[in-house]
Amino acid sequence: MSTVRVGVRCDAGPVRGVGHLVRCLALAEEFLARGHRVEFFGTVEQVGWAARQLADRGIPLHPGPERPDDLVATARRHRLDVLVLDSYELDPAGAGALRAAGVVTLAVVDGDTRGQDADVYLDQNLGATYGPLPGRLLAGTAYPLLRDRVLATRPAVPRPATPVARPRVLAFFGGTDAFGAAPVLARVLLATGAPMALTVVVGRADVGAELAALTPGPGQTLRPVGPTDELPALITAADLVVSAAGTSTWELCCLGAPAALVCVVDNQRESYRRVVAEGIVAGLGELPALAAAGPPGDTARADAVRTLRDLLDSPDRRAALAARGWSTVDGRGRARVADAVLALVKAGVPG
Repeated sequence: MSTVRVGVRCDAGPVRGVGHLVRCLALAEEFLARGHRVEFFGTVEQVGWAARQLADRGIPLHPGPERPDDLVATARRHRLDVLVLDSYELDPAGAGALRAAGVVTLAVVDGDTRGQDADVYLDQNLGATYGPLPGRLLAGTAYPLLRDRVLATRPAVPRPATPVARPRVLAFFGGTDAFGAAPVLARVLLATGAPMALTVVVGRADVGAELAALTPGPGQTLRPVGPTDELPALITAADLVVSAAGTSTWELCCLGAPAALVCVVDNQRESYRRVVAEGIVAGLGELPALAAAGPPGDTARADAVRTLRDLLDSPDRRAALAARGWSTVDGRGRARVADAVLALVKAGVPG
């Protein structure tokens, strides 16, 4: 197959976070590894780490068209064969307009197609199901989009149960921690009273200031670090990871990390419930409840403290979660997605 020109339309920023960009970056790495060309279209605002990911891979970033006719004009101007749409905000009519213009269109979705008329739909969430769709559906944990660094760090086998006197705990909540989860969960972790070496990834200065005001207990340390390319290595070195129930869930599974997740925003709720119910991760509840004042917040935090203390005290429990996660996500999702998209290009599927 000759070189295929792939465009990706997504955004990243302090409020949007970087989840859309990170999963699209993983798919971009797959296309680049196969010798195809990739360009991104959108905004990457005030997130230097995210912008560097594109620059380091030589991926151009262009302004992001918003309206369907602008999407089509951009695809024609850049001679795109494929356009990946990963946004909750774009006009859903854009996918159909691109298909009508002869551009193979992949819509990355999370439980809701938003009425888009795409050639292929991708929902990488556990148990994702949809009614009849006009295009092909790639759904479930065979399809998570994971970056090179994650795949290179995946262990050959799940980690064994290993007793440790002072567990290493990693807490991170996306590239920007848009909802300030880190201080809330750091307080909950420290409230377990268990010895731990806690590392927290800090995405914003105000979050760092809140963490600096915390006082660890006996046998506890708290180390803040900035967003880093070495996150997969930090994950595999940790005895327990606490994170948000977003796209990082699948990275944690692929890496075989024993994880406890918090539901940060509404659109994570269904996926969060499914992975907790399947015993792939432990559940800590929803962030608004954990951050709430008064008796409801006290109850939510007490429940989360008990869950975390059980995990910190039980290497067998941690190992069981690690094994389930590792077997759930094999790391070949992006290759399967690229195969499906390129097959449509090769077949000359019309819009």
